[in-house]
Amino acid sequence: MSETASLRSPAADPADAAEPGDADGENTTRERKPPGWVYSPLGRALVPLRRWWLDRVIEDVDHTEVIAKIASDSTTSPRYIFMTMMSAGIAILGMLLSSPAVVIGAMLLSPLMSPILGAGFALTSGKIKWLRISVRALFIGSVAAVAFTALIVLVSPLQTMTPEIASRTRPNLFDLLVALFSSLAGSYAMIRGREGTIVGVAIATALMPPLAAVGYGLATMNWTVFLGALALYVTNFLTIALTATIMARLYGFRTDLSTRQGWFQNFGIFVVFVALAVPLGLSLRQIALEANAQRVVQAAIAASFPEDAQVSDASIDWESEPLLISGIVFTPAFNAAANSEISRRLQDDLLRTVTVQIEQFQVGTDPGAAEQAQLAQARAAQQAEASERQIAALTENLALVAGVERSAVVVDREHNRAIVRARPLPGLTLAGWRILERRAAANTPGWEVELRPPLLALPSIPLNEEGEATAEGEQARAVIAWAARRLDMPVVLTGGDAEARDSLAQSLTEAGVTLTQTEGGPADAIEARWQMPEQ
Repeated sequence: MSETASLRSPAADPADAAEPGDADGENTTRERKPPGWVYSPLGRALVPLRRWWLDRVIEDVDHTEVIAKIASDSTTSPRYIFMTMMSAGIAILGMLLSSPAVVIGAMLLSPLMSPILGAGFALTSGKIKWLRISVRALFIGSVAAVAFTALIVLVSPLQTMTPEIASRTRPNLFDLLVALFSSLAGSYAMIRGREGTIVGVAIATALMPPLAAVGYGLATMNWTVFLGALALYVTNFLTIALTATIMARLYGFRTDLSTRQGWFQNFGIFVVFVALAVPLGLSLRQIALEANAQRVVQAAIAASFPEDAQVSDASIDWESEPLLISGIVFTPAFNAAANSEISRRLQDDLLRTVTVQIEQFQVGTDPGAAEQAQLAQARAAQQAEASERQIAALTENLALVAGVERSAVVVDREHNRAIVRARPLPGLTLAGWRILERRAAANTPGWEVELRPPLLALPSIPLNEEGEATAEGEQARAVIAWAARRLDMPVVLTGGDAEARDSLAQSLTEAGVTLTQTEGGPADAIEARWQMPEQ
């Protein structure tokens, strides 16, 4: 029998259904003493509510079916691992592209809901075997997701940290609330038999992006990202599982725990929530303070310029000492004393020594001039970001073609030029290297690509009966001219008659090749070789 089959609902097992103390396992009826809180004034007031909850809400819940459904989906299967990896792969691509829509698409595929809810319901029922199966499934799925996302980042030309990644590295109390509400929705849907894709999306919102960020941090060896995203993932996992445990108890799922064990578990859940909430609350407080400081800085900068001026890209470097405030202002009139004025204001408001660096751009006094200038700057920034992605892709492509590290590719941004010296590749001729260079250049319009090939033998130029280069010879001439320019080396021509050599020499010289001619060689072809420096 499989492990899944053995995880039956407690109520479905006659042996499990016996009351404590029934040694023969028969389902006997025993009068139970009401708990002590029932006799308190508050307890007596809550009795009608408790009776309504038991009779109207819990009564129509099919506990056996719910347990069987969750238990069957909590195991490790090839489909579960594959879907987890695909979801993580889509998530990291969406985060690298800063595309929330793609990240949402990854959540539609994530199957992580079942093992986490399984762990929560296993805690409620006290089924250790079920708990092990659920935790193992979650662990294997998490490791597979992290490994797959790390692999994608390693082979990706885009490895720049994006806001989508950075937002998953600093967990706060709001993240805990997201996980809490997701678990409440997921647990309720499972218990009431309304589970579906949208419920899985709710829980994947709290789990899959942090997992993808963990893979990014591992691939780039950015341990700040790795640890921050891992902390967010663990926080969300614990919150979802423990909230599912509470929901299962509220809906009357049977437990094998004693009263003492139940109270001990309640205390443990409370301690875990407090342990998570306190540091996350402090983190949220720090984020709120920084956001408030950002508004103060924005107001202080705006106060030093006319009303129709526009403040853009105001930022605070919290790691610098003194505090560095920078920004851009589009204004109809310059203020030479702006930096000192803003510095005095902010030192009083922030109670810290600050350094202010404001860059001013003068715009017209027409209505909307500042807004237009700000829009133009945003477009320029967007173009610059796109250009950086283009450069990264070009660098990666050239390094791959040349068989070298990315650091060996020289990029001249000022002149839109990229240069790399290739390593020898068995079987590849100069003509092949020239084709590779042209392909790389075609993928990056507006850039000049120079792929400097290894020092290989130059091709010979076949001649026809009239002593002119054949079609194959013309291609060989183009390869010789290209290789000589890339390696900046002189060429020696031999063979053919003097007239044919002179014609070829003139063509190569016009192409920028330095060369000499020597007598001899075959009559039906002109041979070319490198002129090596004298030893």
